[in-house]
Amino acid sequence: MIKQMRALPPEGLGIVPNLDATFMKDRKSLRSAEEMPQYAAADGPPSNEIFEWSEGSLFDIPYKNKTIRTVRVKRVLFRSNGIIGRGTIVMRVVCNHCNVSEQTFMDRCRELAQGDHAWVLNHLPHIYWTFDMQYSESTPQANFKKKFKDDYEMRLMRGSIQEELRPLSSLTTATGCAQVFYDVVQCHHWAWKYPQILHRDISQGNILVREKNGEIYGVLNDWDLAIWLNDQRDGPTSKFRTGTKPYMAREQHGIEWEGPHRFRHDLESVFYVILLLVCLYFSPKVKVVKPATGGFMYEEWHKQDDQFLRGEKGNVLHDANWEPSVTPFFCGFALWLTTLRRALRRGFARLADHKEAMEEALERDQEMPSFDYDTLDNYFSYEKVVSVMHRYDDEELKTRGSEWRKTLLGLPDL
Repeated sequence: MIKQMRALPPEGLGIVPNLDATFMKDRKSLRSAEEMPQYAAADGPPSNEIFEWSEGSLFDIPYKNKTIRTVRVKRVLFRSNGIIGRGTIVMRVVCNHCNVSEQTFMDRCRELAQGDHAWVLNHLPHIYWTFDMQYSESTPQANFKKKFKDDYEMRLMRGSIQEELRPLSSLTTATGCAQVFYDVVQCHHWAWKYPQILHRDISQGNILVREKNGEIYGVLNDWDLAIWLNDQRDGPTSKFRTGTKPYMAREQHGIEWEGPHRFRHDLESVFYVILLLVCLYFSPKVKVVKPATGGFMYEEWHKQDDQFLRGEKGNVLHDANWEPSVTPFFCGFALWLTTLRRALRRGFARLADHKEAMEEALERDQEMPSFDYDTLDNYFSYEKVVSVMHRYDDEELKTRGSEWRKTLLGLPDL
């Protein structure tokens, strides 16, 4: 009978459903409490200690958007005296596998990309299969986690098979590059607004090209570092920030930055992707040979640390004499860069003013002034970026969704 009971699932034994009770699979854990010194002196019946034995067990919980999260059971924080099941039991749990896969995000996007929203499918990756590989306990990553605990973020290896897409270097015209960048911003906005997903890793390598029926479409690829907007409170801190360094928003390089990651940070990353491409390349596939002066200084952005990048990006945003050293092939992007940079500069100036106003209000015990941190008080919003990017070199680019086509009718060009 005991042998057969061991074969039952946890819920069959009256244990919490979805609990992977590791102690039930270990013969040593099944000894009576009297044989286990740490529990022999405990108050109450031996069965009362089952929760101490369950430390380390895994528990699957249904989460939002049809996803599953797995938590690991830690120690008991509080347990009512009396019969089990008739009192409150509080146990600490930690997230064991809470990284949402790119496939999960894309499945949610496909659910919503119907009717007037179907256009966005041309700008998202088509994923056929994904797999995850956890690091075993013998790996350096696991050892770092044991040593540094919460100061070290455990990762996993994730792979996928998806439709083949082309890199930016495959494009042959500057207008084609502009259309791809504009497409990516439209796609990013749709994902932020409807499935409420924030990408958080805009880089040149994650902006790809799909060719379909002779037309090119910009594709925003690699959503593995994305996050649901409702999960922003679980987002990166000053220890765990996401992004590719040369393209990260300037604020993220500061040691004092603790999040949250906002959509304007991704839009600022688009600005840096464009800046580095048009200053470091003669064409999408031909890199500049190092000159004495000019835009080649941005090559150092791929090699330096956060302190260096914060200073350099500060020069770009705040130096009154700054101008982009755009190569002739990409000359039309100079207007984009100067206009977007001006919007960012004004927004950060407004943020500095707001911080001073907050200090004054605090000193005088007055009501705190309001400020829209997502858009730098509307100086750097989706609308401002789209009003710049919908036209390149006096040529109207393709606005994909009907929502933005209607919006553009009422937006002034910057």
